[in-house]
Amino acid sequence: MSQQQFENFTASSLYCEKCRTAMPVRERLLLVLPDKEIFDYLCTGCGSSVGRREITAGEKVMAQAMAGRRPRRATRLR
Repeated sequence: MSQQQFENFTASSLYCEKCRTAMPVRERLLLVLPDKEIFDYLCTGCGSSVGRREITAGEKVMAQAMAGRRPRRATRLR
C-alpha cells in the first residue's frame, strides 16, 4: 500500500481515555491557517478531545476535486 492511499483518511472511532474504550468520534474544525487546517476529534460519549488531523492546502484542493467527481446517475428511459 502506498502513502497516497491514506492521505484523506478520517477516523470514525478512536480510543477515549475517559470512556476507556474505542468510541465514535466527530470532527470539529479547530483552526484555519494560510497553509493548513487543523481538525479536532471529539468523543461522542463524553465530548473529550481524542485526536487531531491536519490538512495542508494541497490536500484540501485534492479532496475538493475528488468530491466533485460523483458517479453519474443512470437516466430512465420512458
